[in-house]
Parts: sequence; C-alpha cells; structure tokens
Amino acid sequence: MLHRRRFLRTTGSGLALGGAALLLAGRAAWAQPSYTVPLAQLQEMVATKFPRSVPVQGLFDLTLQPPRLRLLPEVNRLGAVMAVDAAGAALRRSHAGTFDVEFALRYEASDRTLRAHQIRLGRLDFPTLKPAVTELINAYAPVLAEQSLREVTLHQLRPQDTAMFDGLGLQPGPITVTAKGLTVAFVGKQP
Repeated sequence: MLHRRRFLRTTGSGLALGGAALLLAGRAAWAQPSYTVPLAQLQEMVATKFPRSVPVQGLFDLTLQPPRLRLLPEVNRLGAVMAVDAAGAALRRSHAGTFDVEFALRYEASDRTLRAHQIRLGRLDFPTLKPAVTELINAYAPVLAEQSLREVTLHQLRPQDTAMFDGLGLQPGPITVTAKGLTVAFVGKQP
C-alpha cells in the first residue's frame, strides 16, 4: 500500500510538472502569433496601384511607374524606387527621372489592409531638367511623395487569414519589416 501511494504521488507530481512544462511551452508558442507577407506578394499588390499621375501646381504632371520595393528591417520601414516622368506645357517635353521614398506601414481594420504611411522623401532626380526647374520640383517633393503613396495598399488580409485569430480574441497589431518580408503580430483585441 505504501509503495502504491509513493508511486501515485511521484507519478502525479511528474504529470503535474510535465503538464506545467507543456503549458508553458504552449504559452510561449502562442506568445506572439503572427502572419507573414513575403516581398514578392507586396510587390505584386503595389504594382496594381500604378502608374499614378500627380499634378504639380498646374504646370506639369508627374507620372509615377510601379515602384521597386526594398525591405529596410534595420529601421522597420520599406523603401520604394519609382521611375517618374515629368511632362507638361511648362517643360516643353517629357523628362525621365527617379523618385526614391521610405515609408512605414499601418493596419487598417475596416478593410484588413496594410497601408503605407509616414512617407519620407529620399531623392527626386531628373538629370535632363534645368537646375531652376529641379529646384521647383524639389520644393514640392515632400508633398509629392505624400500624395503619390499616401495610404497605398500593400496587402489585404483575407477573412480566412484572420479567422482563427478572431476566434481567439486577437487582432493584427505591430507590423515588423524583416529580411524576407513583413510580419504582422496578433495581439489581444481592445475592449
């Protein structure tokens, strides 16, 4: 009888410790559920939003071609380089250039999209334009950067992408730029 009690006590303790270890391991696995979006998917989605035309003070238009995205994990942002064409009566002919920007991302819950925001101009360059015209364009460049990419959708989560997380009371939270794409962490829903 004594051996049986000792056996049950030892087995029970072992099971309790094993169960606690499994529970902790399970909690660690659930600590930060996430959803990953590869760069190729982002590139595909953003390409559908271009070309875009942005008027500049009624003098000319800038036409932006689909951007080439790059991941900037060290600053948790994306970069985009676009071919741009400046044309209009004030310029007499078309001028090709490049437009380089960086931006952060935010989640829009109303349509489950990842969107560009906090856009920063890197560089706007037109090698064939006169310096005075380049100065004029560069004066408007930050506004042009904002107009050209503001709220551009880079990815849309499908209902099936979030269904399991919704059932667990989770919603998309912080977006992290990694070397392979984006990782969207899921966090507890706010009351």
